[in-house]
Amino acid sequence: MEEFLAKSIQNELILICISIIIGVLIGTEREYRNKSAGLRTFILVSFGSCLFTILSIRIGVGNPDRLAANIITGIGFLGAG
Repeated sequence: MEEFLAKSIQNELILICISIIIGVLIGTEREYRNKSAGLRTFILVSFGSCLFTILSIRIGVGNPDRLAANIITGIGFLGAG
């Protein structure tokens, strides 16, 4: 059982690192084009959405799709601001 949990935590850390890298790439492009939402914003958004999705799956929410839909709504709210 401990082996499964250790691999699960390692996979989750890998997913979080990948989300941060994607946030860095998108944020760098936004900084290059002088847009208002830049590097830090996209790192935090990608990290937060990955973390909330992992937590919703871990907690065992009945339908994790609902959480993903709300994350998309929040990102749209940031984009409109």
